[in-house]
Amino acid sequence: MSVNIAIDGPAGAGKSTIAKMVAGKLNFIYVDTGAMYRAMGLYFHNLGISPEDGDSICNACKGADISIVYEAGVQQVFLNGENVTGLLRTEEAGKMASAISGYAKVREKLVELQQKMAALENVVMDGRDIGTVVLPGADLKIYLTASVETRAKRRFLELTEKGIPCNIKEIEKDIEERDYHDMHRENSPLRRAEDAIYLDSSDMTIDEVADAILDALSQKEGKSGQE
Repeated sequence: MSVNIAIDGPAGAGKSTIAKMVAGKLNFIYVDTGAMYRAMGLYFHNLGISPEDGDSICNACKGADISIVYEAGVQQVFLNGENVTGLLRTEEAGKMASAISGYAKVREKLVELQQKMAALENVVMDGRDIGTVVLPGADLKIYLTASVETRAKRRFLELTEKGIPCNIKEIEKDIEERDYHDMHRENSPLRRAEDAIYLDSSDMTIDEVADAILDALSQKEGKSGQE
């Protein structure tokens, strides 16, 4: 039986960073859902399908098979048996991924592929609706969040370090608007699963958050072993 960890939460909470760290410590596969969308974008690009051609995109979805494996600790993404990792950061893949992400059929196909991976492998997956929609039966569900001020400060420091000029008040406003959009969208809105552990990382280091998740998994496994 595979073990699945679902981490949900708002933008800027550090989900991907934490998910990668936890997966590394457990030797689990970190399911990079963004990379899967890029692989799907590449698939449509290679078929010559326009991002505006909704009918063709929906019809072609069923022919895509995307999987993630780790070789020597490095993520490799396969599209229909071909390693496309080196092509995922191309402008074409990125543009197409952004354009197709709004199609319900694309999302349904990727959820199906993510669930298939989780059934076969020990995975850590992060997103907005992993514990509620993608992996409702996950062994451990975490709702990771932080205050708007903390998330804005993290983003401000990240951009400043890259030499990108920014305004922290504008970042706060953007985060608040994105939170509202994520929580009120029609398809799979962001919400905390009833059985998810609430984890506020505002005053925690990355290592402390990862340790809290590993401790929660140990406790879960300990309880299931006693039953």
